[in-house]
This record gives sequence, structure tokens and C-alpha cells, in this order.
Amino acid sequence: MPYAAKDYAQLVGMKGFSETLLKNHVTLYQGYVANTNKVGDILLQMLKDGKTAVPEYAELKRRFGWEFNGMRLHELYFDNLKGAGPLSRSGKLAGKLEKEFGSLEAWEKDFKACGTIRGIGWVVLYFDHAGDRLFNSWINEHDVAHLTGCSPLLIMDVFEHAYLTDYQLKRADYIEAFFSNINWNVVESRLS
Repeated sequence: MPYAAKDYAQLVGMKGFSETLLKNHVTLYQGYVANTNKVGDILLQMLKDGKTAVPEYAELKRRFGWEFNGMRLHELYFDNLKGAGPLSRSGKLAGKLEKEFGSLEAWEKDFKACGTIRGIGWVVLYFDHAGDRLFNSWINEHDVAHLTGCSPLLIMDVFEHAYLTDYQLKRADYIEAFFSNINWNVVESRLS
């Protein structure tokens, strides 16, 4: 069964994000969904045809991770937007952030610092179930540098398409707009 792109029309009108930026970003995401389906279909056909020992099969297997993770990271990103209000300081997530980073302010400073790292990528707040720890992590490419066994809680896209239209090279201003729109209820729900 093919993947279907989610509808993110409700994000239009979000403070700090123009309609043009959001529509372009969602269109890019829809391309990841389409390509995930396309690559998956081709790989299945190659398997049926016994063509698994060819270089094309290997390259498409590698490409599938890029397309699939591009799809999922965008879904997590869009889903953790359009929030109303700050993180509840009495919630489970706030307690874990304070324990891991010393304070919510220290965590936020570290997360934002990750977002200003030169280059394209993602910033992800991960929860390590096995170690009961939280990490802010930089993901350079969709399919590289994910923390194995960890769950993504908060995802911020820092590829140029996420901010260039509205903020040009002022990535720090985009990060502030992102923070003012975090849906902390969604982020908190990912912890449990």
C-alpha cells in the first residue's frame, strides 16, 4: 500500500512563516512521499525479477533511506508546529530536560546552537530509551547520523528551503520563529 502525503494546510497563517514558504515546503515533502513510493515499487519489481545483484539495486536501496527519512522527518517537523504556548514546566519532558541539561534555558541554548551549525540538515531532540537520556543532535543528511534506538521528540528543519524565502540568510531569526510555533503537546506525547 503506498504512502499518502499528509495535509498540512492548517499551518498556513502560522506566525513567522509566509504562505509561500509553507506551500513550497509542503510541496517538497510531497515529493519525498512520491519518491518513497516510486523507489519502493521499483525495488519490489527488481526483487521479483531476480535483479538484486546489480549495482542499480544497491543504489536504489541506499536511495530509499534518503527518500523515506525525508518523508518522515518532514512529517515530524510539520506535526510539531502550530503550537500555542510554552512547554509546561511541570511536565515529564521539562523534568527530563532540566535533569539532562541543568535547566530548560540551557537545553534551549544548546538546541538553538545546533541549529546555527553551518551546513544543511536537521536538529533533533532525541530520547534514548535504553539510557533514559536526552540529546540534541545534528543530522547532516536525511539518512546519516541518526542516533540508533532513540526516538525523535522535536525536529527542526534547517535546510535552506525551510527558511530562505522568509529569512534569507538570517537562520537565527527563523529559529526564533520556529520556537514560537512549537506544539509542545505533540513533542511531549512523543516521549511516552
